[in-house]
Amino acid sequence: MLALPIAIIFPALWALSPSRVVACAVSAGYFLAASRGLPQGVANFYAADFWPGLLLWIAASLAFVAVHTVLWAKRPEEWRPGRRALRYLAAMVLMGLPPFGITGWAHPLTAAGVLFPGWRWWGLATTAAGLAMMTSRFWPAAGVASAGFWLWSAATWTQPDLPQGWKSVDLNYASSLGRDGSLDHHRDLIATVRVQADDGARFVVLPESALGFWTPTVARLWQQGLHGLDLTVVAGAAVIDERGYDNVMVAISADEARVLYRERMPVPVSMWQPWRAWFGRDGGARANLFANPVVDLSETRIAPLICYEQLIVWPAFQSMLHSPEIVVATGNGWWTAGTSIVDIQRASATAWAKLFGTPIVMAFNT
Repeated sequence: MLALPIAIIFPALWALSPSRVVACAVSAGYFLAASRGLPQGVANFYAADFWPGLLLWIAASLAFVAVHTVLWAKRPEEWRPGRRALRYLAAMVLMGLPPFGITGWAHPLTAAGVLFPGWRWWGLATTAAGLAMMTSRFWPAAGVASAGFWLWSAATWTQPDLPQGWKSVDLNYASSLGRDGSLDHHRDLIATVRVQADDGARFVVLPESALGFWTPTVARLWQQGLHGLDLTVVAGAAVIDERGYDNVMVAISADEARVLYRERMPVPVSMWQPWRAWFGRDGGARANLFANPVVDLSETRIAPLICYEQLIVWPAFQSMLHSPEIVVATGNGWWTAGTSIVDIQRASATAWAKLFGTPIVMAFNT
């Protein structure tokens, strides 16, 4: 978590590159190092060998590398004030927003949550200005200032608060989560949730895909299981129709069961497959893009982030524009075994919560 500000070095290395080829190599090195868990994760997910994951890893880096290569400019004899800074700011914006931002992993702006916890938009603006300064002749001063804030933050660092009355449940169901729709599976989860209620929780968060396919039968089963409890469960599920499916969070209590949130950006390739529509085919997860950045639950405004949305910038950025009271981050990371992907997801979600001083609840399956 506290290592996120290392990313601030990247703009300086990019700007100091002696040629466009070197700038391309620096950009590729940064992105591939930050996403180094992808080849193994893809191999786990598809039960395949390492090579498909390696190819996808390289393909995923193309947008980041292309943007930074095109916007790089050769250093003149005398640096023109603001020239490179403006180019780097343009690269930051492009990699933060769709379409390039769809694969905008490891965005240096995420470091704002460590450098300036609680500073909110001022912290984000200060980090952006610092990153831009790292591309100018003043980069040594910007580096020293950033290091000072980094040390101060590390010395006073505390984890984000857990909202009162909220609890999360991490699961270790591996690949069976979301695929096992048996009655026994749901009864086991209901029993786990009831234990949390006995400890005083009013809201319990379960990981992505915890409930599998969301159907009226599943909804009734859970409502019956929560009968007599003043408890609401927020859990992951999938809503399927004839054209594809939505990866969702649902909210269930004894009195109500409803879809709370539809994922804005599912995992490209494995879930989101927009090219199917180009050939008149259905299937895959829908990307709801800029829909439902915040949702209301019992008069509490929530910023939901499911899995892949924690690795990119714009879903968190969009949610924070609406001043949420709680961040709820979930994931199903069984396929990341042997990698650091879940740790990166947790760190990124925590960084956004710390930047805006917002309590966060996280639940993952591994």
